[in-house]
Amino acid sequence: MSFLDTDIAERATGQPRARGMLRLSVKRLGARTVIDRFQTSGATKVLFPRSNALEAIQINTAGGLTGGDRFATDVDLGSGCDLTLTTQAAERAYRSSGGTAQIKTRLRLETGARLCWLPQEMIVFDGSALDRHLSIELAEGSRLLMVESIVFGRTAMGERLNDIALSDRIEVRRAGRPIYLDRIRIVGDAEEHLSQPAVCRDARAMASLVYCAPDAEWHLPVVRAQLPQSGGASLLSPDLLALRLLAGDGFLLRRSLLPILETLRGNPLPRSWSL
Repeated sequence: MSFLDTDIAERATGQPRARGMLRLSVKRLGARTVIDRFQTSGATKVLFPRSNALEAIQINTAGGLTGGDRFATDVDLGSGCDLTLTTQAAERAYRSSGGTAQIKTRLRLETGARLCWLPQEMIVFDGSALDRHLSIELAEGSRLLMVESIVFGRTAMGERLNDIALSDRIEVRRAGRPIYLDRIRIVGDAEEHLSQPAVCRDARAMASLVYCAPDAEWHLPVVRAQLPQSGGASLLSPDLLALRLLAGDGFLLRRSLLPILETLRGNPLPRSWSL
C-alpha cells in the first residue's frame, strides 16, 4: 500500500493517522561524535542522554501503531563516528481499522563509522497490519551491530493472532553490495504459520541480529556458547556474523538476547532497555 492509499483510507474512515519523521546526521569533532543536523516531526521525538558516547532514544508519542500510520527514520554517520540508536520502549502494532502501518528506516555509515541499532522489540497484536523496511548502507571499514525483534502477541495474557498482515524486510549493503537480506511475511492465521516445525515450532518471539566487524569470527564461539537450543549463529564472511533466535515469549527472548548484545557491544545496553 502506498502513502497515497493510506491518505485515502484516512479520509474514508475519518480517523486521524499518526505521522512521525526523524532526520539525523552526526559528525566527528576531535575525539567525539556530535550532532551535525537534526530534525523531527509529528509523533517522533528523540532524547539524547548525557553520556561519554552519543546515544539517541526514539519515542513514539502516539503510543503505538495502527492502520495508516507512517513513520520514517533517516540517519547518516560521518567518517569515524560512533552512535547508538535505540527506543524508549517496545513498539506495538495494534489492530487496524483500515490500511497498513508503515515504518521505513534508512541508515548510512561512512568509512570507519560504528552504529549500534538497538530498538526494543515490536509486539504484534491480532488484527494488525504492518509493513516495515530497514535499509542499512555500510562503507568499507564501517562497523554495525543490529538487532530486530518481534513478539507475536502476549502469551501471558492468552492472546492469539488469528489474523495479521506482516511484512518485515531487512537489507544490509556494503559498498553497494548486498551482504544480508531477510524478509518475513505472514498474512492470515499467524498461530497456524508459527506452529510449523520449519518456521517457529510454536515459538512466539524471535530476534534477528547482524554483527559486522573485523572481530566477528572471534566472537562466533562466544556467542554460540550463550545461545539456547532455539538459536543459531553463523559467519556469512570472516567479518560478518548473523544470528536468529526463537523463544516462547518476549521475556525468554530478552533473557537470552541481552547477554549476547552486551558481549558484541562491549558495553551494557542503553538504560532504556532496563526501565
